[in-house]
This record gives sequence, structure tokens and C-alpha cells, in this order.
Amino acid sequence: MQNEILWLAMLLANFLLIILAYRLFGKWGLVMWIPISVIVANIQVIQTVELFGLVATLGNIVYATSFLVTDILSENYGKEEAKKAVWIGFFSLISMTFLMNLALEFLPLEGDEFAGITHEATSTIFSLMPRIAVASLAAYLLSQRHDVWAYHFWKNHFPKDHQIWLRNNLSTMVSQLIDSVVFVAIAFWGVYELPVLIEILLTTYFLKWIVAAADTPFVYWGKKIYKRNRFWME
Repeated sequence: MQNEILWLAMLLANFLLIILAYRLFGKWGLVMWIPISVIVANIQVIQTVELFGLVATLGNIVYATSFLVTDILSENYGKEEAKKAVWIGFFSLISMTFLMNLALEFLPLEGDEFAGITHEATSTIFSLMPRIAVASLAAYLLSQRHDVWAYHFWKNHFPKDHQIWLRNNLSTMVSQLIDSVVFVAIAFWGVYELPVLIEILLTTYFLKWIVAAADTPFVYWGKKIYKRNRFWME
């Protein structure tokens, strides 16, 4: 039960950090969260845990919160601002992959046991696996672009403030399904049997679905912050 409690605590911590960033830095606080989420997710994902009786990797929460951020940006600032944030996240993911793999080419200090240990540990986390890297980049870009498009599609059909929950969930839950399908298909097709692939897909999507369902109140909170800031500016 410890893992489940920690997972829920981490879920709440991510949501509150996003709101805090928005309160402190405005729109740029939200934009800042996108590279934070994709970089942290790619570090946490190496840790495998058991959650709700399922085998899962960490990183699902913080990565899934990037959809919350683009939804708040879409709601308050429009499609173009949300698309910029998506591209910033994509650029940060490529930059991190390139710079960390370049760093791994350096030889650790000879005779320094600690330097050798840290080099090996860093290599475990950041060493480039081309198929995984392509899967991650493709899944991120396709799902996030869809999320921005879908949010505005549903906003045109359900434009009222009390319908935020509808456009938020319809866009995010489908986008996260796209993300899971694309990543699993590219990363693991031919590596695992089909039943195992399906299990990985369902487990991954289930956790992201929980995040998507839980983030709706925070989109409303983001809307409230935006209205209050506009009031004070006027």
C-alpha cells in the first residue's frame, strides 16, 4: 500500500507545483513546466514499481501532467501559445538526449572509483537507446499536438466555462491513449509477444487515465487564476 499512497501524494504534488508555478510566474510558469515534465519523466521511467497490483514505471504522473499544462494554456491563452509550449518540450527532450549522451563520451577520472561508479550510473539513466528515443519523441509530439487540436475542437462545441471538464477530459484521455499506443508500438513491437504488449499498453494508459481524470479541478483553478490576474491588470 506504500507505493499507492506515495503515487497519490506525487500526483497531488505535481498538480500543486503547476498551480504554484502559474501563481508565481504566470503563463511562463506553465511553459516552464513542460520541459520539467518531459525531462523528469525520462529519468523516473527507469524505475519499475508495483501499483494497484500492476507492474508500472514511474514517470507516468509527471509526463501526464504536461497535458494539464497545455489544456490550461489552451483554455486561457489560445491554441498558438499551447503549440509553442509543445515545441519547447520537444526541443528540451532532444537537447537533453543529445547533451547527456555527449557527456557520456567523456572518460571518467582514472583511478577514481567514485567517478567510475557515477559514470556507470549516469550511463544507465541517459544512454541513448535509438528505438526508445524515437518512440518517446514520436509519442510526445503526436499526442501533444492532438491534445491542443482536440481541446480547441471541443471548446468550439462546448464553449461555456462549466463545460471545461468536458473538453479537458475528451482531449486529454484520447491524447494519452495515442501517446501510449505510439510509444508501445515503436518501442516494443517485435520485442514482446502481443499479449505482453497489450498488458503494457493497458497498464500505462490506466495510470495516465487516472491522472487525466484527476486533473480537471486544476484546469478550473487555472481559469480562476487567469481571471483574477486579468482583473488586477485592468
